[in-house]
Amino acid sequence: MGDDGRVLDIKTADLKLSAPVFHEQAKNLSTALTNLVTALDGFGKPWGDDEQGSTFGGSYEPQQKAIERAAGILVLGLTSIHEAMVDMSDGHVDNDELIAGMFTKLKAQGDHPGGAR
Repeated sequence: MGDDGRVLDIKTADLKLSAPVFHEQAKNLSTALTNLVTALDGFGKPWGDDEQGSTFGGSYEPQQKAIERAAGILVLGLTSIHEAMVDMSDGHVDNDELIAGMFTKLKAQGDHPGGAR
């Protein structure tokens, strides 16, 4: 609950403004991940095949794939947040229109000549 006693204060305009940020950041992270994977794959195994290089490579290579997977999951997460915010925004607009329509109908039904029912 907020300081003003409201439980939930969602503004459709805020959702509409925020959603594209998540989409843009998902694209940026995806591009960075693609660049990283491409560059690292292009280098091959620059640490060499001596004892120190083999030790480093043995530790680094499994972690490289884990980092790539984790970054891919982050891209999907950001994309999901974007889609959820768009859906939530659309839902709030639909709900607002539904409620407005209910009150419009009630007013129209309650309006009778002579002012009383």
